[in-house]
Amino acid sequence: MRLRARTLLTPLALTAVLATAACGSSGSSGTGGGQASGSASGDACAPVAGDQLVVLRDDKQLQNADNIVPAVNSATATASPAVVTTLNAVSAALTTEDLIRMNAAVDVQRQSAADVAAAYVQDNGLADGVSGGSGPIVVGGSNFTESTVLANVYADVLTAAGFQATVQEVGNRELYLQALRSGQIQVFPEYLSTAADFINRLPDVNGPDAESIASSDVDATLSALRPIAQQVGLIFGAPSEATDQNAFAVTRELADQLGVTTLSELADACGDGSLVLGGPPECPERPQCQPGLADTYGLSFASFTELDAGGPLTKAAIQQGEVSIGLVFSSDGALAQG
Repeated sequence: MRLRARTLLTPLALTAVLATAACGSSGSSGTGGGQASGSASGDACAPVAGDQLVVLRDDKQLQNADNIVPAVNSATATASPAVVTTLNAVSAALTTEDLIRMNAAVDVQRQSAADVAAAYVQDNGLADGVSGGSGPIVVGGSNFTESTVLANVYADVLTAAGFQATVQEVGNRELYLQALRSGQIQVFPEYLSTAADFINRLPDVNGPDAESIASSDVDATLSALRPIAQQVGLIFGAPSEATDQNAFAVTRELADQLGVTTLSELADACGDGSLVLGGPPECPERPQCQPGLADTYGLSFASFTELDAGGPLTKAAIQQGEVSIGLVFSSDGALAQG
């Protein structure tokens, strides 16, 4: 499950955070302890400052598959099959790069989520060739940029298909899942693995102590999710290629210096133990953070610096050259290139 935070920086705010980061340092924990480069056995992969963040591909699939997937109230899907068909057309087009650009348009360029969604639908021809809808339908969105944008994309395409679609902000998963089950809302843009484990651990499914059914395998996770979703009155459509999940970023300068694009290549290049990892305090204990990087990729670190979960502190520390690599989210608008 993702270690999730949703704060993005405007250029002015980023400048302020970088200035703060330069004046002091976060506490450290985990392997190596202490601050960065002085404790490393080499310096090949010591932090390198730079403005542009790039995600290294998780080529051994450490992270669970948190692909964007439409969740639909079962009664609605049965009565109006065009709902799922229409939303599957969105899934067929949506990529992680699309998410990054749309998040950046809202959070950095200060455009409205509705305008960004409308432009995306038009630019990608998603309103073309959809049909079969009628009557009102409510698309739920949570209270962060990406969810709001996706809810508007879903609503715009459903409107093009003939539905009278509106968007309603519902809040966190506990609230919107209940609203979706009860039919107060009919559609929601979900995250595959996170939704699978959340539903599996509902009291009326397998309970809070149930083992995870999520994995890095999209098809396997979807196959495990669909039967329990039916138990609670939900249907899940086709997952998109787009993901919003834990990811690990370095500066473009470090990636180019090392010639790496994947975590495996980073491990090959950084055998001297000079990497400095940044992330949330729980990273040294989470299997999909520091232990997973060690077990799956063989990465070792000179030190770990406590920051936040994919938020402004981590991004600023990478850019400022305080950490070599940090935990971010794969669709973060800060990853957009000009």
